[in-house]
Amino acid sequence: MSRPDVSVVVPVYNTMPYLTRCLDSLVRQTIAPPRLQVVAVDDGSTDGSGRVLDRYAARHPGLFTVIHQANSGGPANPCNRGLDAATGRYVFFVGADDQLGPEALQRLVAAADEWGSDVVLGKVVGVNSRHIYQDIFAANQAEVDLFDSPLPRSLANTKLFRRELLDRHRIRYREDLRLASDLPFTLEACYRARRISVLADYEFYYAVRRFRATNITYLSRHLDRLRTVEATTAYVAELIGPGRQRDAVMARRFDHEIAKLVEDDLLRLDRDTQQRVHDGVGRLVAAYLTDGVAAELNAETRIRLLLTRDATVDDLLAVIRRDAHGGVPPTVVENGRRYAAYPGFRAGVPDSCFDVTAAPDWPAKLDVTAVAWETGAVLTLTATTPASDLPPLHVSAEEIPADVAAVSSGPHGTTLRIRFRAADLLAATGRSGRRRAVSAQAGGFDPDLAQGLHHATGAAGSAALRAPNLRVTAPLPCRRGVRPYVITPVLDDSGRLMISVVPVTPRRVAAQARRLLRRH
Repeated sequence: MSRPDVSVVVPVYNTMPYLTRCLDSLVRQTIAPPRLQVVAVDDGSTDGSGRVLDRYAARHPGLFTVIHQANSGGPANPCNRGLDAATGRYVFFVGADDQLGPEALQRLVAAADEWGSDVVLGKVVGVNSRHIYQDIFAANQAEVDLFDSPLPRSLANTKLFRRELLDRHRIRYREDLRLASDLPFTLEACYRARRISVLADYEFYYAVRRFRATNITYLSRHLDRLRTVEATTAYVAELIGPGRQRDAVMARRFDHEIAKLVEDDLLRLDRDTQQRVHDGVGRLVAAYLTDGVAAELNAETRIRLLLTRDATVDDLLAVIRRDAHGGVPPTVVENGRRYAAYPGFRAGVPDSCFDVTAAPDWPAKLDVTAVAWETGAVLTLTATTPASDLPPLHVSAEEIPADVAAVSSGPHGTTLRIRFRAADLLAATGRSGRRRAVSAQAGGFDPDLAQGLHHATGAAGSAALRAPNLRVTAPLPCRRGVRPYVITPVLDDSGRLMISVVPVTPRRVAAQARRLLRRH
């Protein structure tokens, strides 16, 4: 019997009804048995997922290998069980609530064979407004460098891996991690790979955001996430020695996973959890936040992180409270340095925590005070800043630039009018929809920088637009061809502005109706 070209490993735990769409997408692959093997591991599901797997295996003999086991507490063990059972030259991991494009595996295997790649990334898009970094998918690339590309921001395991690479270096999932076990796995594979390639000319992987989230990542709590990030950050330090390469990976850990621990939702936690998060993040900052890493962070994130090391939890909460409810603080200029005059400035906290002299994004920090639809399907934002000497600002919803005009400027600040055309937002969005973070840049517009910014990150150079205390406007119904969409300005949990463009489907309408019923 010939060896499959690719084995797809699917860890499964209570993913109905999403599971059937995932399995259908695998059955429809243009690469078929005996070139394709699917290994599905039922990790003790209680919603009938295991029976569904058995039905698909009976219906498609020779394609599915199904393993049933007691619940292991996380995806790492079923991924390892599936990997042990996989026999293909390449391995691909699929979340049981996600889907593949019909040509995905055939294209990935062909690219790996042509280029001799150990790891191949295919373009991933979000479904149901799930946000996926797109900067790594700017173009097809036969070879990308882990340390000189956006790849450290995209270390999920949704990639094609050469099996020989995994076996040679004994790369497996860490079963002591209930969360984020794919990050050490993928990082080591990319670190050991002789060649990493990117395919961006096809929608390979549809990452689905569940309407009623029940998986372990969605339900994780701050202290669980803190323990996870402590372990994964220590793993990075163990794998990669000090210097530029480690900093390149650490910068993405700080601007995303670690930064998320000190978002605005920290205000809603109990005092003991706030203190433990503050102290835990402070230890990470003391150990790993080098000058090189700090230079890659935006001002807001860097200030919050430094406060975990150099100030008290109350100082940190006061700064978060100002961002969440009070808006952009004034800037103090003194002896050639610029400081963000947050609570705590010149009140016992080291000035270095608030120094924004070298922060290119600080002048671009804006508060949105009004959102409205204007005639001609134009989304108009009114934004303010206490700065009166603004440099030229460029505002975008990731890769989509807006028109920006100053309405007023004086000693008490500047007001801007920012306009997005609905037609531009719709034209740039795929069939599955897209949610984009709105950000501002000082100086020339850099679409790569704008696409790299996510609402939960702190990358330098671009500042997410906040909207403290704002009630956003109603969605705009529109069409592209015969397909209906809605465009909605929304706020994330930290009051940052997003623009969501989503197709109108019966499932989405039903989910929205359920949410409304629960509210009443």
